Amino acid sequence: MRIETGANRDRGRTMFENSIAIGVVTVAAGLLVWSLLRRPAKRYFQRREAERAVKRFKVQREAMEAKFFDLARSLGKPRGLRWIDCDWQRAATFARDTESGLLTAFVGVNIRFEAVEGGEMEDVAAVSTVRDAAAVFHYRQGRWGTGGRALFNMNPADAIERLGAQYAPVEVAQQTTDTSESSRFS
Repeated sequence: MRIETGANRDRGRTMFENSIAIGVVTVAAGLLVWSLLRRPAKRYFQRREAERAVKRFKVQREAMEAKFFDLARSLGKPRGLRWIDCDWQRAATFARDTESGLLTAFVGVNIRFEAVEGGEMEDVAAVSTVRDAAAVFHYRQGRWGTGGRALFNMNPADAIERLGAQYAPVEVAQQTTDTSESSRFS
């Protein structure tokens, strides 16, 4: 049988207290490192995501333009007009939604309409005027998509400027995509 003396008891208590102190210091150091590295790490991963997204956009662009045209035409907006042609501009500008972090592409497009037969726009001369717009595309879970939304009377740079409270420009090595020629869907 072992008899514990006061010195042994104090040594055990001291070791226990030291272990607690080491644990507290380790947790505090971990929290400090996390708080210092969180923002730079977030920016790094967002920049990498944006670079991958821009590359994917370049590869998928033609298919996305066709999907945009089909969806936009099926929405029936503007009312009384039928989409007949989209002339896509080369440049695409990228931004990130300030609340959700969703990456968005704005692509310049010139849109031509014709009046729906028997509709209220049939006798309006301005129907045949080509409309400038910025087509909107979103990057979610590694894929580009579109809802067929067009921001009329603005180019991609205007869209980011006018929607500055909602979108922040994305800084990537080659921020604007530029294909060799514009494409056309009708």
